[in-house]
Formats: sequence, structure tokens, C-alpha cells
Amino acid sequence: MKKLLILACALTWSWAGAQKNIYLSTHFEALSKDHKELAIIPFFTHLDLDSPHSADELKRLEEKEGHAVQEALETYFGRGKKRKKFTVSFQNSKNTNALLAKQQITYANIDRYTIRELAEILEVDGIISGNLDVNVLLSDGVPTEFSFFDYLLGDANYGRIGIKVSDGESGKLLWKYEQEISRKSGKNTDDLIDKMMKKAARKFPYDKESGR
Repeated sequence: MKKLLILACALTWSWAGAQKNIYLSTHFEALSKDHKELAIIPFFTHLDLDSPHSADELKRLEEKEGHAVQEALETYFGRGKKRKKFTVSFQNSKNTNALLAKQQITYANIDRYTIRELAEILEVDGIISGNLDVNVLLSDGVPTEFSFFDYLLGDANYGRIGIKVSDGESGKLLWKYEQEISRKSGKNTDDLIDKMMKKAARKFPYDKESGR
């Protein structure tokens, strides 16, 4: 009976936390009414790895992880587009990165540009960006086995990810979703993004079924 009570409490905390981790701007409808295309840029990544790495190697790995999230989101939205699920289209990430490269915008300096500047360069209505803070190389895959007590004690946590959608014209934040990354989140980047976005699907504002 005690174990069932603990389980019920844990599930309640998990559900409540998920609800608080989603933000939707009160101005979303007004700012997004003419949106037709969004671009996904590489995610800003911070790695806190146990094994020693040189500064250059760590930067290379962070860029690798940032691009992996970009590609995973494109894959997820691409599947949704085939089902005619979204009210907007998503720029091909190869085109996005090529357009950025033409303007000499790299992973190392993209944070110097505003949302408005990036949207103008990419010729899109909005930007999908975010942050990834992890202590593992998620793109290489992580162990998915964990015990219930690992979950309760927090021993299964690998970090946190935040996904943002911003309006290209005003630069204002429209939507944000944050989630802790654990062994149950997914075995790699693609799996993580797929599960994460499915969980937030009914709350994603460009989803035709979201009720907006």
C-alpha cells in the first residue's frame, strides 16, 4: 500500500511539473496569425562531462549535440507535416545552415544575432531555438534501464532541454517547453525529441489539433 502511495505521488508530481514547463504567450494569436514557415536553428548546448576533454574538443562535441537536436526536431515535424498536422511548414535544416553559412554565421557566433536578424536572413516567419544542458553525449545514446528508486532519488537525470518558438518580426517569445532528461526520456536524441514533442503535442500552438 505504501509503495502504491509513493508511486501515485511521483506520478502526480511528474504531471504537475509537465504542466508548469509549458509557456504560451498571451499574444500568440496576434503575432502568429500570418506565420507560414519556421526555421529550426542548432541548439545552444552546454556539456558537463565526467571524462576530460580539451576546450576545442568540448566545443566540437557541443556543436555536434546542438545540430543533433536541430535534425531530430526536423525529423519530428517532417513526420507531422506528412500527416498534415501543423498549420506551418518547417524550413529544411540543410537550407537553414547553408543560408547561415553564406552570412558567415556559425555555431560559435550565432548567439550574437537577434531573432529578428536570423528570421530576416532565413526569410522565415519564426525561429525555433533552444538550450540543451546535459552530462552525457545524448546523440551517442544513453542507457535506458533504471529502477523506480533511481527515478525518485534523481539518479536517472542527465540534464535539461528547453525548446522555444519566437516571432521573427518582433523577436518575442511565443512558446516554450522545458523538460528534464532522464533514462526514461529516450535512448538518443531522436527518441528524446519524439517522446518530448508527443507529450507536448496537444500544447504545441501550431498543431491543428491543439484547439487554438
